[in-house]
Amino acid sequence: MIYMDYAATSPMTKEALDAYIGVAQRYYGNSSSLHDLGGQAHYFVQQSREVVAQALGVTSDGIIFTGSGTEGNIMAILSLALASKKGKHIISSQAEHTSVHAALNTLEKMGYEVTKLPLQKDGCIDLQELQKTIRLDTALITIQHVNSEIGSIQPLKKIIELAGESGVYCHIDCVQSFGKLAIPKGIDAITISAHKIGGPKGCGAVYLNPSIRVQALTPGVTHERGLRGGTLDTPAIVAFAAAIENYQYELQHYVMLRGVLKSKLPETCKLIECKQQLPNICGVMMDRVEGQYVLLKLNESGICISTGSACDIHSESGTKAILSMGFSLEAARQFFRISFGPSTTIEEITRLTIELSTISLDNK
Repeated sequence: MIYMDYAATSPMTKEALDAYIGVAQRYYGNSSSLHDLGGQAHYFVQQSREVVAQALGVTSDGIIFTGSGTEGNIMAILSLALASKKGKHIISSQAEHTSVHAALNTLEKMGYEVTKLPLQKDGCIDLQELQKTIRLDTALITIQHVNSEIGSIQPLKKIIELAGESGVYCHIDCVQSFGKLAIPKGIDAITISAHKIGGPKGCGAVYLNPSIRVQALTPGVTHERGLRGGTLDTPAIVAFAAAIENYQYELQHYVMLRGVLKSKLPETCKLIECKQQLPNICGVMMDRVEGQYVLLKLNESGICISTGSACDIHSESGTKAILSMGFSLEAARQFFRISFGPSTTIEEITRLTIELSTISLDNK
């Protein structure tokens, strides 16, 4: 199989896998237990917490290990919204990850008002519109750093600045950007996930500014500063840290691969270009052909792509990012996503474009 769905997940690196197996075999104690094996597990968790904190440029006492980016987003958004004393207004975008919308839907049922900004044609929110939307009762701004469908990069520094000037909490979903882009200072909550950078699935982390007094969403739990229940997965956490320490995002490699893809795409395909964009995430639309059909035909040829976020595969309304940018529902249904990884080659892209040309010809 040719794998081009790295934005959905990536295979575990050798370093992460070795770390996972080694800890699972030798240091299997519960990190909350008081005996020696528990103490050893606790030590490795704390060391991993330091690795995550250093990568984010934050203090380790704000790092909470989670089971996924989804859990991290929900925990961060609900915690900050409920901790704010300003009011019950939240600002986000129309193109956020499904987990963000799930948290916002929960808050709306609790009486919060949510403003969801559209994306402009360049794939970013309008900063002037964001500034106009901030109110005296705005409690939280929650925005995705890099869109998982088209790779657009939001102007994070300005968003953080606007939030800070207004005394509004700021949460950034950095699941796609972590390890690939620098994350600015001044964010109250950050969500990341291990499996996007060669770590294990089922492991993530959220940074929650420890100076903000947040209450446990499930009162009575005892792990992770009393904010999350359940025994920590020590092998996964250590493997996450190993993935962080060994991950390298070779920007020029992905710029080159994107250029090859763009030059070889059939004329019936449109590559979504944004003002600022991660080059390894390529959103494409094929004229008169639904993205789901393209995915299935490529799968038959041994090529793995997606039609957007893996969390939205059952949606019949197209992708959120494309719709938010003003494309029609028909156009959105023609969308599919190609995403590269460290081992992606020019030969694989050539094979992909040949198959896309065949699909296009067969549907004329």
